[in-house]
Amino acid sequence: MRRYAGVIAVVAVLMLVVAALSLFVVDQRQNAIVFRLGEVVNVKKDPGLYVKLPLFDNVRYFDTRILTIDSAEPERFLTSEKKNVLVDLFVKWRIIDVRNYYVSVGGDEARARTRLLQTINDSLRAEFGNRTVHEVVSGERDKIMELMRQRANEDASKIGVQVLDVRMKRVDLPTEVSESVYKRMEAERKRVANELRSTGSAESEKIRADADRQREVILAQAYRDAQKIKGDGDAKATAIFAGATQANQEFYTFYRSLEAYRQSFKSKNDVLVLEPNSEFFRYLRSGGKAGGK
Repeated sequence: MRRYAGVIAVVAVLMLVVAALSLFVVDQRQNAIVFRLGEVVNVKKDPGLYVKLPLFDNVRYFDTRILTIDSAEPERFLTSEKKNVLVDLFVKWRIIDVRNYYVSVGGDEARARTRLLQTINDSLRAEFGNRTVHEVVSGERDKIMELMRQRANEDASKIGVQVLDVRMKRVDLPTEVSESVYKRMEAERKRVANELRSTGSAESEKIRADADRQREVILAQAYRDAQKIKGDGDAKATAIFAGATQANQEFYTFYRSLEAYRQSFKSKNDVLVLEPNSEFFRYLRSGGKAGGK
């Protein structure tokens, strides 16, 4: 048995070497291309353990996770007003066709980045050239980014790459342009504010006039109701007084005489010359007895 132990060890080592040269693993973050004597013979997209011909085949792996291109320096673009703006952007992309990616850019990530940035810069230059500074800074920013993504993705698909997102992190104006642009934007905001104030003032006048009209209507209705109630009260008082008068004519005469005395003797300066037996003193002579006789 000891005689064969050395042989078994050698065979095991040889098997391990052959297995190491024949097997390769692709995980879920990668795609792999199998080359045979420099030619692409197979593409492995699914994760797992695969076999290759030792010494003839070699494998190259490509990362299929989402990658980012972040511009190191802001790019300068010209707007339709012939003014420069500085744009800082980033791009999210990934490899979706490793065979096409290898054939187009040799599997070189730097070449792919350069190709994508060139496409995006050309598209941005064309879009900015058709828009004003205001439209670029705030008006149509989202629309421009979506156009950039679509165009970049169309070109990226030719090299086996998908562009997921294009974002402008910052759009700045050069110092020589910013002041004039800010002044114009300030004037525009003031114009809008004045329009809103004017509209608000007109609306307030309309509301105030309507409130005044409603107030006059309410007061008129209240006065009408008050007069009606007062008239009804006077009518009832008159009816009650008339009823009382008809019930006792002598009391009515007495009451009217008291009213006449009150009115006649109201002021100390009033002078009244009458005969003592005048009918006016009828109740004074009788001491308030009924009939005054």
